[in-house]
Amino acid sequence: MTRTVYLNGDYLPEHEAKVSVFDRGFLMADGVYEVTSVLDGKLIDFAGHCVRLARSLGELEMKNPHTDAEWLAIHRELVARNGVTEGMVYLQVTRGNPGDRDFAYPTPETEPTVVLFTQSKPGLADNPLAKTGMKVISIPDLRWARRDIKTVQLLYPSMGKMAAKKAGVDDSWFVEDGVVTEGTSNNAYIVKGNRIITRQLSHDILHGITRAAVLRFATEAQMEVEERPFTIAEAQAADEAFISSASAFVMPVVEVDGKSVGTGKPGHIVARLREIYLDEMRRAAV
Repeated sequence: MTRTVYLNGDYLPEHEAKVSVFDRGFLMADGVYEVTSVLDGKLIDFAGHCVRLARSLGELEMKNPHTDAEWLAIHRELVARNGVTEGMVYLQVTRGNPGDRDFAYPTPETEPTVVLFTQSKPGLADNPLAKTGMKVISIPDLRWARRDIKTVQLLYPSMGKMAAKKAGVDDSWFVEDGVVTEGTSNNAYIVKGNRIITRQLSHDILHGITRAAVLRFATEAQMEVEERPFTIAEAQAADEAFISSASAFVMPVVEVDGKSVGTGKPGHIVARLREIYLDEMRRAAV
C-alpha cells in the first residue's frame, strides 16, 4: 500500500511528492522537524511538540506556517489515511525554495516547504529492548553549538548511530568536556538510589518533550530529580541508566562502554517510569 504524505497543503501518494532542488532544506539543512508518536491511533504529547516546533522556527527566524489546530488536523488526517495504529508522524518545515542557491536567507515572502509523513511501527510500545536494555558507547560530541534547535542537520548523529552499530551496541552517548551531553536521538539519564540525574536544559542539548514529561512524572512519584551533567564513570557506577525520546519513550541502558550498569539488567525504577509514562500519555493522547 502506498503511503499518503502531506506536501504544502496537498495529500499525495508518496511517489508523487516532489521538492525543488533549490529548497534550502536540501541545500543548506535549513529546516526543523518534529516526530510525534502514535499509540492506539492517537497522538502522544502533541501540544509539547507544537510548542517546541514554534520555538525552533522562532530561533531560526522562520514563520510558522500553521496554527496548532491546523497542525493537529493534518496529523490526524495522515494517521487516518494511512491507518496508523502504532507508529510516528514526521513533520519537517524548511525555509523553502528561493529559486536559486545563496547563503543569505531569501526574502520573507518565500513560502516555507512543509512535509509530513507517517511511519507505521507495530509493537512500538512493546519494544523488546525495554526488557533486555540497551548498550551504548561514548563518542566525542562534535555537533554545532545550538543543539536546542531541532534542525534537520543530522549527519553527526547518524555517524554516531553507525559507530554504535559497528561496535555491536545500540547507540552512542555524546561526551563534551568530560561529561555526557545526550544520546544521538535521545536524552540521557542515570539513577543513583532514588535520584534521577540528567543534564540541565541549555543550548547544549535538545529540550526533549519526553524528557519534560518523564521528569514531571518522576517528581509526582516521589523520586528525586537532579539536573546536572554526569560523567561516563558515574554512569558506569550508577544503579540504573536510561534514555528517553518520542519513539523510544523510556528505555533502560544496561551497559556503557563495555561495563555493566548496576546488575546489568533493567532496574525497577526505569521500568516503573516507563509504565507511568505510557499509561499517562495514553490517557492524554489526542
